[in-house]
Amino acid sequence: MKELFEKRINSLRGFLSDSTEAVLLTNEVNIGYFCGFFHSEGYLYISQNSAVLLVDFRYFESAQKKAYCDTVCFSVLSDALAELLNKEEIQNLRFESSCITVERYNFFNRKLKEYNIGTVCDGKLDTHISSIRIIKSAGELEKIQTAQKIAEKAYLDMLNILKPGVKERELAAYLEYKMKQNGAEDISFDLITIAGKKTSLPHGVPSDNTVQEGSFFTCDFGAVYEGYHSDTTRTVAVGFACDEMKEIYGIVLKAQLSALEKIKPGEKCSEVDKTARDIISRAGYGEFFGHSTGHGVGLDIHELPYVSARSTAVLEPGMVITDEPGIYLPDKFGVRIEDMLSVTKDGYYNFVSLDKELIVI
Repeated sequence: MKELFEKRINSLRGFLSDSTEAVLLTNEVNIGYFCGFFHSEGYLYISQNSAVLLVDFRYFESAQKKAYCDTVCFSVLSDALAELLNKEEIQNLRFESSCITVERYNFFNRKLKEYNIGTVCDGKLDTHISSIRIIKSAGELEKIQTAQKIAEKAYLDMLNILKPGVKERELAAYLEYKMKQNGAEDISFDLITIAGKKTSLPHGVPSDNTVQEGSFFTCDFGAVYEGYHSDTTRTVAVGFACDEMKEIYGIVLKAQLSALEKIKPGEKCSEVDKTARDIISRAGYGEFFGHSTGHGVGLDIHELPYVSARSTAVLEPGMVITDEPGIYLPDKFGVRIEDMLSVTKDGYYNFVSLDKELIVI
């Protein structure tokens, strides 16, 4: 395990121009990825010669046991950081631009100027970290698969209580409870358990609305296991489905399956998106599919690569993406079908084992 984190840190060191430059990670997900210790308060300092996790007293004992790097307990962060920087004669310290606030960055900039140390926050570090994290190791894929199994088991349990009259909020609460009972440390995002006309909202919020006979029910759900997320969506009919509901479901399913067939190393993400989008557009519903076909999943629920028309990414083995086209008819209903997959050397592996044919509960 130690070798894995050393490899990750060395990959990050490849970004540094020379021994006078270092990085200070403030994003807790990135910190956990590079040193193995996930926490909400702390900083990871990496230079060509050292890797040091800086935490306060509250986290120091845990950090010593879990972090695969040196740990320092600080009372005044700026003093502890300045000591490290001066010791290694660092001239420039780089920050992630996507997670640090202007106020926090200005604090570091002001303090480090006192020691004649420059600060850089231009987004290039974020891009480099994303290029490292975008390819998942075998261990990461196993954790994602475990998260998926936890989520699927809970989803199937929830279907047993799905019936006319049950509230959307009750279904969300039950689904979250079952995932945590099955071993999830958290849910991947605010669960979407919506029914009827609300299914036309891609990110509808569960309420006290009740499920009605003859309506669609959409469930977008995911579990977190050891920091890694899963993400799946299924749409089912309650009681019965009218001809229009069946037609729309069939179009979305065709688009979803066609996009799956395009997933392989060397394929452009934009082409995967186009495959699904063209099918929906030819059927006359292009204006009702307004989001991208998919996105990356890992330590964050949304990360690179994005499977969209604007994406320039090319699929590589080890990438994890979703395939989730949808059609959303305002004030009527919507359908989304989502799988989560890893790109393999000759195609893809689908983490999801749930049926995709239209189910009537």
